[in-house]
Amino acid sequence: MTQLKTRDLIALGFMTFALFLGAGNIIFPPIVGKAAGEHLWGAAAGFLLTGVGLPLLTVVAMARVGGGIKTITAPIGTVAGTVLGIAVYLCIGPFFATPRTATVSFELGIAPLTGSSPTALFAYSVAYFGLTMLLSLYPGKLVDNIGKLITPVLIVALAVLGSAAFMLPAGGPGTAAAGYQSAGMALGQGFLQGYQTMDALAALVFGIVIIHAIRDCGICDARLHTRYAIIAGIMAATGLGLVYVSLVYLGATSGALAPDAATGVQILTSYVQHTFGRWGMVLLAVVILLACLTTGVGLVSACATYFGQLTGWGYRRTVVAISLFSLAVSNQGLEQLIALAEPVLVAIYPPAIALVVLSLPSSLWKSPGRVYIPTMAAALGLGICDAVKAVMGPDAIPPWLGQLPGASVSLGWTLPVLAVAVLAAIADRMLATPAPLPSAGNT
Repeated sequence: MTQLKTRDLIALGFMTFALFLGAGNIIFPPIVGKAAGEHLWGAAAGFLLTGVGLPLLTVVAMARVGGGIKTITAPIGTVAGTVLGIAVYLCIGPFFATPRTATVSFELGIAPLTGSSPTALFAYSVAYFGLTMLLSLYPGKLVDNIGKLITPVLIVALAVLGSAAFMLPAGGPGTAAAGYQSAGMALGQGFLQGYQTMDALAALVFGIVIIHAIRDCGICDARLHTRYAIIAGIMAATGLGLVYVSLVYLGATSGALAPDAATGVQILTSYVQHTFGRWGMVLLAVVILLACLTTGVGLVSACATYFGQLTGWGYRRTVVAISLFSLAVSNQGLEQLIALAEPVLVAIYPPAIALVVLSLPSSLWKSPGRVYIPTMAAALGLGICDAVKAVMGPDAIPPWLGQLPGASVSLGWTLPVLAVAVLAAIADRMLATPAPLPSAGNT
């Protein structure tokens, strides 16, 4: 096959959408909308930048380099690339995203029936990760079949929920919370909260999956790989954008139903109960529970493949270790997981964003390491400072960092990193020696 047929391209787009759509993507927009209140559109725009824009750019970048995370990190060296790869896989794996699949499905599907006691969460997480481990060890076609069945149902459920948010709102937008009290502040907070989807980090892993899917269709032209990956990414980004906008609006107009909500789960369940009744909530809980399970299996399998090869433990032993570790972490509870993830993501996202942005014009760099290394080092250093501030307060970092534009929402790193990138690019053009032209005897 030299080109993808329309139906194959649509299938690729749906596959890409399904890769990124997890239950975690559903619980963060409502709490952002509730906090933003009348500034919900500014917060939605910020959330879309990190929740949709960055994953799309990352998919494009991965398509351009034509490889996985090892390929895209090659300019910073093997050691630094491996460290970044470990950090990314730990975040989307046993530290945060994988345990979150259990806690989200528990809060949505089980807690309304049993209560949110630690005992109930522990019993559920044991059963959940026991099943996840078994499916990861012996996946066969079961997970693929469940995914093919559940993903369309989940899309329909989200379409109904998103339409209801606009057609049957529970009320009007509330008062903006602290940190969201202007359109600009809401934009920054939305951008920061979009980190929690972890989709930009996941795209560093999923990018090669998309390329492999295109290659499996018989497409060998690297230019078509990039073209089809971009089209699939745009289709997935469009779907995710519609989901996020509708759920931000739902959260902004449903705050009165869950005034004390600390997570989007409480807002979502309150709205579904209010609008569709008990049976609507049961259906949503079942669909999201199964979606969480398939996502959890996919994450455990991906992480086990990576760490099994890295450590030499092998796939199956690593599956068991990751499942047990995720079980332990999940019992911290959803609110605690979100709180723990925030400083880590604040630290890791700036160098990840820098990596993706620098890789897009990679053909311009004569010596890529000369541009990548100082830029990503600056991004990492400033990201760590923001993480320290998130944990210990603003007094823990030098005062001048707090005066940078965007520093109030952990975006003070952007202008300094941009300046370093520009200076590094200039130095690269001035110092690098162009490759010699081939001699006549070699032509």
